[in-house]
Amino acid sequence: MNTTTQERQPLPQHLRLTSEPAASSGAVIQGECYRFTILTPALIRMEYSLQGVFEDRATQMVMNREFPVPGFQVTDLGNRLEVITDRLHLTYDKAPFSRHGLRVKVRNESGHLMSVWHYGDTAQDLGGTARTLDNADGAIPLEPGLLSLAGYTVVDDSASLLLEADGTVQPREKEGKDLYLFGYGHDYLKCLKDFYRLCGRTPLLPRYALGNWWSRYYRYSEEEYMTLIERFEEEQLPFSVAVMDMDWHLVDIDPKFGSGWTGYTWNRELFPDPQRFLAWLHDKGLRVTLNVHPADGVRAFEEPYLSIAAELGLDPEQGEAVEFDITDPRFLQAYFKFLHHPLEAEGVDFWWIDWQQGGITRVPGLDPLWMLNHYHYLDSRRRGRRPLTFSRYAGLGSHRYPVGFSGDTIITWESLDFQPYFTANASNSGYGWWSHDIGGHMGGYLDDELALRWVQFGVFSPLLRLHSSASPFNSKEPWRFNRIAEEAMKDSLRLRHRLLPYLYTMNRYASRDGLPLVQPMYYHHADHREAYEVPNQYYFGTELIACPITQPVHARTGVAEFKAWLPEGKWIDFFNGRVYDGGRRLSLYRTLEHIPVLAKAGAIIPMTDLTEYTSSVENPQQLEVRVFAGASGQFQLWEDAGDTAEDRDEQWCLTGMDLEWGTPEAVFTIHPAQGNTGAVPQRRSWKLVFSGCAETGVTVIAGGGAIAAETGYDEASHTLTVTVPELGVTEPLKVTLITARVAVNRVEEESFALLNRAQIRFGQKEQIYRLVKEAAGPAAALAALASQDLEPSLYGALCEIVSARL
Repeated sequence: MNTTTQERQPLPQHLRLTSEPAASSGAVIQGECYRFTILTPALIRMEYSLQGVFEDRATQMVMNREFPVPGFQVTDLGNRLEVITDRLHLTYDKAPFSRHGLRVKVRNESGHLMSVWHYGDTAQDLGGTARTLDNADGAIPLEPGLLSLAGYTVVDDSASLLLEADGTVQPREKEGKDLYLFGYGHDYLKCLKDFYRLCGRTPLLPRYALGNWWSRYYRYSEEEYMTLIERFEEEQLPFSVAVMDMDWHLVDIDPKFGSGWTGYTWNRELFPDPQRFLAWLHDKGLRVTLNVHPADGVRAFEEPYLSIAAELGLDPEQGEAVEFDITDPRFLQAYFKFLHHPLEAEGVDFWWIDWQQGGITRVPGLDPLWMLNHYHYLDSRRRGRRPLTFSRYAGLGSHRYPVGFSGDTIITWESLDFQPYFTANASNSGYGWWSHDIGGHMGGYLDDELALRWVQFGVFSPLLRLHSSASPFNSKEPWRFNRIAEEAMKDSLRLRHRLLPYLYTMNRYASRDGLPLVQPMYYHHADHREAYEVPNQYYFGTELIACPITQPVHARTGVAEFKAWLPEGKWIDFFNGRVYDGGRRLSLYRTLEHIPVLAKAGAIIPMTDLTEYTSSVENPQQLEVRVFAGASGQFQLWEDAGDTAEDRDEQWCLTGMDLEWGTPEAVFTIHPAQGNTGAVPQRRSWKLVFSGCAETGVTVIAGGGAIAAETGYDEASHTLTVTVPELGVTEPLKVTLITARVAVNRVEEESFALLNRAQIRFGQKEQIYRLVKEAAGPAAALAALASQDLEPSLYGALCEIVSARL
């Protein structure tokens, strides 16, 4: 990539990224050495060049500057320039950018001044993400993000390399300043949406990527791996991706060739027939990714050595290594042609790019990790399927190359405690698809409860990939843990698979609408101080709030605490049906079986019905829909073939669902499927689970006529289940709850269950239980409990039960 323009070799079409890097001329204000581009009322590009040379090509970060020209005013006073939009007021003295000569006033949506940026100011932003969690044992520093309480951030793209139309990457020829000021106030989602427009949208993931991944750094043989997959089947544990760490290739090599970290030759002692093995995994419904560490290039012992050496003009007789040089277009194309494409022909679906060798290349400022992510992702679309890579984060713009591998964490409670915040905060950099080593990777200690809580967090994280080191004592098969942890882990893995219809719809929203699956609470409650004070709490899609537990249960009460904040409205626990009044801080306590996951009243969550077990990731024929009482709501279930090469409107099938919560009745409607109905089963059964509602009679109408449906009510979880036999997907379905009432929490029963488990004196249990039963309402119960000098965990858990509804 360090060749001149005349010598540069264009790359094949599939290695070129489509972009629209030139802005509309009507958005540009230019002088001899400066140029301002008004991209939106809240986004300005600011360039300065002594040579008067400005850049209209795409960069490593920026893909598209072709925005609709917003309204703005320009006042040129000779030695001073002023530019005013609805949100920004820029003042510039036409000299080299300086603190006293360039400033921007930022207004909020109401037009009130929020802050003033002077050139050189660094906003105290809300943080972004980090390249890796390798060796992290708790919190690590984060790179800057795009959002700040001050209402602005500035991204410096001056050192970013250029993406040519022919697919190659080139250094900038002239020095200068190339800055982007994001002045969106607290309209965080609008800022993200315009960032994606500027830098490229998040690609749509293939459906299989959202299921469970099995991974372990371990010297598996073919027989061992197949036996494990069959055990998962016997245990009815659904997995969709099989990850092969580095021992798939030769690692014990002659020291004269260096280390065994890099390799492209199957270890046939372990895998005598790789193509047969990969075909077997595919027959089991699994996609396969192989780990590669490409830094050492191709050495003479490798099977593809002779071909790639000849291609690049080396003398194979000399045994000279083919050095890894991602900046050389000839090496780049040979790298794919001889090292990766043949393995893909054998059955490898995508690649785990495990680059750990720093950021140095022959081109100053060019990070080889970024290059690997960029070209691997583009090359992965060559086969006509949805592109996918698995690699580390390489700075802003990395969201175009999902998914992210966060690295080798230490197995401690401190590491787990950092990951919910780290995951949610990554959305501040537009990076929504992190894949963590669920359970932690190495070091640390065995703690069954820690492993379980990590898996429970994994269900409500972007991707769930179990992983661990090569230690014979460190692996994440659920049956390796105690019985309670084992059963809860299994339930969690099944739940993740059941959530695929919901997750895939959120996948579309992430790609089409710039809505990351995991979002910090302040995205929707920017003016509430409390939203910034619950870093481990986040929205999980449009319908749920997740509160992962990251500390052990209290030994005497058997519950662990999460300090939460609930926005205004009613909220219903996804697992136990408890109803909460929001608009307040409160502590949530849970046993080992579950973490707090709350659905807003009116939430609708489509899921796969696993009454008949399947590990298939296809659009299900048996659907379960969780409907949460207390308010009206709607949901659009989006489905397509799941792994198409492109994302086109005509490929999608839409099934609308809505809940009209009224008095005295509530009506839930599933509308006829629209669009590409060929992408979904032509007939479906429906299990409708109404959560947080009181028992009531129902009527069911399908295709215009009343039908019989099986119903049942579970008092313990406040759930009414209506089971509807198969219907055509173009037939409407309407279920009416004759008496629509939100369930009354079972305060006495839940208090008894908590006390029954508590390791305290029986007499004290009886006294506390009597106080709860005899109290005249929540306030009286809370006052009585406060007088008992209870252990804090027990007192807090009782307060949660008593005061969930105020």
